[in-house]
Order: sequence, then C-alpha cells, then structure tokens
Amino acid sequence: MTRHESRETAFIICFEMLFQKEADVETIINAAGEGENYQISKFAKDLALTVYNNVEEIDLLIEENLVKWSIGRISKVSRAVLRLAVAEIKYTDIPVGAAVNEAVEICKKYSTPQDSSFINGVLASVAKQVRK
Repeated sequence: MTRHESRETAFIICFEMLFQKEADVETIINAAGEGENYQISKFAKDLALTVYNNVEEIDLLIEENLVKWSIGRISKVSRAVLRLAVAEIKYTDIPVGAAVNEAVEICKKYSTPQDSSFINGVLASVAKQVRK
C-alpha cells in the first residue's frame, strides 16, 4: 500500500468519525478493515489515531485560520481532509508540502475544485502558524 493510499484510507476513517461521534476510533478502524476494499496500514491507522487523539487542538488550529468561515460551515469531506493534513503538519515529520499536496489531491477526488483551493489556502495559513 502506498503512502497516498494510506492517507486516503485515513481520510475515510476521519470522515466516518464525523458521523459516528460516539464511536471509539478503534471500532471505526476495525469496521473499515472488515471491508474487502480497504487495507488498514500502520501509517493509515497512526494518522487516524493522531487525528482522534488531538481533534480539539486540530479543530482549533483550523478555526483560527479560517477567514469569514466557521468550522461548522465546512463540508464534512473538507473537514476530514483538513483534520488529516493538520495532523500531519503538526504531529509528524512529513514535509508540509507533501501533506498539503496530498490533502489537495484527496479533496479533488472526493469533493469539488473550489474545495481543493479552499483546503490549499487554509493549510498554507496553518503551516505558517505551526512552523513559526
């Protein structure tokens, strides 16, 4: 499984977390792993767990970098993509450019071109704040 495929799997887990707010992340990961189409790599699981364990701080960072928006107005797809990318930027040693590029690519696949531009802008702002 490539890193891109692992990120996409982590995105799907993060997306599911938005719907199953009461569920434990391990339950969501296990349910995703039961499907034929998804393998859960260690990298994907670690990213999803990082989001789950730091979601309040991640959401605060996102909220601080929104201009004339609130996090509640962002689509669930965009919110899951942002959470995943912010987790990579803040809590891993993955280069910022790689995290942003992967987030934009996932957004292009699952959302609209306008959303991918929005994601890119928010993540650029987050990266500046985190990497100070």
